[in-house]
Amino acid sequence: MTASADAGASGGAKHPHLNTTPNYLMVGLVFLIFFAISLLTNILGALTPDIIKSFSLSLGMAGFLPFAFFIAYGVMSIPSGMLVERYREKAIIAAAFAVAFVGSLAFALSPNFAVALPSLFLIGIGMAMLQVAINPLLRVAGGEKHFAFFSVAAQLVFGLASFISPQIYSYLVSRLGSGSTRGGSAIVKALAKVVPPELPWISLYWVFTVVTAVMVAIVLVTRFPRVELTDSEKAGAWATHRALLRNPHVLLYALGIFCYVGAEQGIANWISQFLSSYHGFDPQTVGATAVGRFWLLMTIGCLLGLVLLKLMDSRLVLKGAAVAAIAALAVAQFGPAQVALYAFPFVGFCLSVMWSIIFALALNSVAEHHGSFSGILCTAIIGGAIAPLVVGWLGDRVGLRYAMLFLYLPLGYILGIGFWSRPLVNNETIL
Repeated sequence: MTASADAGASGGAKHPHLNTTPNYLMVGLVFLIFFAISLLTNILGALTPDIIKSFSLSLGMAGFLPFAFFIAYGVMSIPSGMLVERYREKAIIAAAFAVAFVGSLAFALSPNFAVALPSLFLIGIGMAMLQVAINPLLRVAGGEKHFAFFSVAAQLVFGLASFISPQIYSYLVSRLGSGSTRGGSAIVKALAKVVPPELPWISLYWVFTVVTAVMVAIVLVTRFPRVELTDSEKAGAWATHRALLRNPHVLLYALGIFCYVGAEQGIANWISQFLSSYHGFDPQTVGATAVGRFWLLMTIGCLLGLVLLKLMDSRLVLKGAAVAAIAALAVAQFGPAQVALYAFPFVGFCLSVMWSIIFALALNSVAEHHGSFSGILCTAIIGGAIAPLVVGWLGDRVGLRYAMLFLYLPLGYILGIGFWSRPLVNNETIL
């Protein structure tokens, strides 16, 4: 999702006195954190059909799952920046994984819908804290001269984890769901002892429990470099945030981030359920693979976006991406089964450049307080909470196919940004 794109949004002022030699051990740790964030964040879409079936949920009730996760960004994005400034990166990163550990363990021990919502909220809190803490850390660990390169590499790691997570899910449920673990790996046999036979997908939350516990241990034993925040990375006081919120351009760009994450999650969270409901594809295999491809193509699209942004104005790229996403989504919704299977992942490819372009246009449209503005923009990630919930609510009334027409509204707004945005600084091109 969004953690990878954040990395490229906070270049900030230069600090010539900082060590520019990469600390590869710390860079590796940051990449591992990106991997963990993606592993935990982008799995809900693959799990949704199983959760609906296991807990006998309506589509509207299922929409509360991403709501519980992404509303945490609205709660913690700005406070996390202030906490990082006070307690430093190591303490916040360790605390973030500890909170996610509690959320994962609670759901693994008590797999029911009442526990799912607070569990996902806790995991979301942890992920929000991590997103704020790791980008300045990557800048210092990799050296400012290498920051752009390592930011792109972090996007690749993030996308790889988003692709792998559904594959892990398919592997585990196919073995645990069969009722026999004979010939299975030691991990499968261990999970079989704690996972209810009728809920094989809950094994993924045991995996998340182990991953977050290991990450807490790794962070605690690792020596962190001193991070001096740039002006663009500092959270700023509440008074600064209030002043920014009186600027209509700040609100318009925040709405842009809200729409982007809403569209991204509104599509990703319903892909597997859509393919199962309308085309009869197995959500544990074909549906999960489609979700994984969605995130994989989003990663590949980021790389193409880097090339396009060197060739043309970012607003033109944004308009082209929005039109392509709208067209691909229409084909996915109303096309035949085999076409939908590939059109949904292609929507991810079209969405790939939107976050970074909207974020850059926003920051380049104000002259100061970029750190506080970034916090406001990250708070707008709560769009990922609202859009899937609305789609689910509408799905119970008009069917999922027509409910997903709602997603053309945020995509249309993103298209509009390409027309009305007037940044103070345009992206540099070679043509």
